[in-house]
Formats: sequence, C-alpha cells, structure tokens
Amino acid sequence: MIKKALYTSLFLTCFTFSANAQTIEDYINNYAEHAQELMREYKIPASVILAVAIHESAAGTSKIARYLNNHFGIKGANSNTEIRSSYRDYPTANESYDHFLEFLKSRGSFSSLFDKYDQYDYRNWARGIQRGGYARSRTWASQIIAIIKKNELVQYDERPDDYIEPVAKPAPSSKRKSTSSKIYTVKRGDNLHNIAKVRRTTPAAIMKKNGLKSHAIKPGQKLKL
Repeated sequence: MIKKALYTSLFLTCFTFSANAQTIEDYINNYAEHAQELMREYKIPASVILAVAIHESAAGTSKIARYLNNHFGIKGANSNTEIRSSYRDYPTANESYDHFLEFLKSRGSFSSLFDKYDQYDYRNWARGIQRGGYARSRTWASQIIAIIKKNELVQYDERPDDYIEPVAKPAPSSKRKSTSSKIYTVKRGDNLHNIAKVRRTTPAAIMKKNGLKSHAIKPGQKLKL
C-alpha cells in the first residue's frame, strides 16, 4: 500500500511539473510574436519582455492576469467588478505588453536604458530595470535572467551570428576599502579601548600600526586605523 501511494505521489508530482512547463511553453508561443514586434520598435530584447511577463503574471495564470489582462504588475485604476485590486486593467493582454514598454520609455529611471543597451543585451537590461526600481526584490534581475536561460528566450532576440555579449564590469572590491588606512583624530575622553571597540579592532593592533609603546594618547593626536 505504501509503495503504491509513493508511486502515485511521484506520478502526480511529475504530472504537475509537466503541466506547468507546458503552460509556460504555451504562454511563450502565444506572446513571443508580439514581444518581437515591440523589440523591433523599442530596441529592447524580446527575451526580457517575455521573461518579465512570465515572472510577474506566473505565465498568465495569476489573478491579475486572468481578470485584468495585467501581465506586468503595473498598478493603477481598474473598472473590474470581479476582483478588488490596486492593479491596472487592460482590454487585452497585448495592450498590457504595449503599456509596459510605454511605462519604461516614459520614466526617467528607465528611459536611459534605451540609449545605453542594445536589443540583444538581456542581462544588462534586466539589471538596469531592477536598478530603476521596477521591483523591490534584490534578486529580481537574477530571476529574470534565469527564466530567459531556462526557456531559451534568447532565440527570439534575433541576435546576429557574430554578436558578442558585453563583458560585465567587476564590482568594486569592498576588501580594498576595508583594508585601506584611515586617520582618526583623538578627542577628549578617548582611550585606545573605546576607539578599538568602535572600529572593530584591538588596542594592540592600533599600537602596532602607529608605533606606540604605551596606551597613552592625547586629544588632537592622529592615529592610523
């Protein structure tokens, strides 16, 4: 009986996964052409448009997608009487897609991306949209990029065969900042113990860095930290 129940559970899990995967595939098939039309008009990757829609609407299965035709989570007034929502409604899903591009183009925090990145650079587009404040989640861009990779959405970007992806610039090293010397001016009432505690170091480390032979310090003295 246990073996049969386990087999049934595994079957249902696999079936559910297949159904969800098929839903995403159907969604892409339904909207890829319109995403490409917008890509050619606005020069933003179709892969990004599709991935954002998949993410924000759960591939068209979310309540705001089903009742409001809102596939991008854009807030605004709606006249829908079936659900109460702070999200905007659209006559059709395609109009939701259209408004997403108009939204990006009309906002200063996003409009600069159109001049900065081309229609093939999906990684920087995703990161740029996140930096512009489209979503609060710090992992939002990573999730969009993962959706693009998993569903091979780059195939809709019409990339030239010789296209080379831009090399990502390395983030500034925080280690250099933390290890660089800083000068502290001793104030009245200071001692090595309270200075070391605030700076997350030790009196011995401060003494060694400054060549001190005792704990004695005086106001106005400069210390390397």
